[in-house]
Amino acid sequence: MELAQVRLLVTDFAACYRFYGEVLGLRAQSGFVDGPYEKFSPSTGSAGIALQDRAVMAGLLGEVAGQPAGHRSFVVLRVDDLDRYCAEITARGAVLVHGPAPLTERMRAAHLEDPEGNLVELQEWLLLGG
Repeated sequence: MELAQVRLLVTDFAACYRFYGEVLGLRAQSGFVDGPYEKFSPSTGSAGIALQDRAVMAGLLGEVAGQPAGHRSFVVLRVDDLDRYCAEITARGAVLVHGPAPLTERMRAAHLEDPEGNLVELQEWLLLGG
């Protein structure tokens, strides 16, 4: 078994497309700015984040396409230099809701939300000892 992607069901596809592509700097696979689907990949690693129009998926599943209450997803991205990356993305419009700050003795993290309220954690792994 292989994890192919984490897919987020979104209502404002264009805003989320801009957030993951322009603000966080992930690479879009196809360039379909208006959806209903797009996969984003970091510069390294094989896993990706995909956006799926909530209404399209709700139609397929026979569900209501309304906005869920509370956080229903959690995207985690690892970066080499958390402070530098946070400075870059805030300059592009991101708003941090927490951090950068220690999360554990081995990790620092910062948190923000995408335009749909999905939580994004940015992690920097720390080397111990020396």
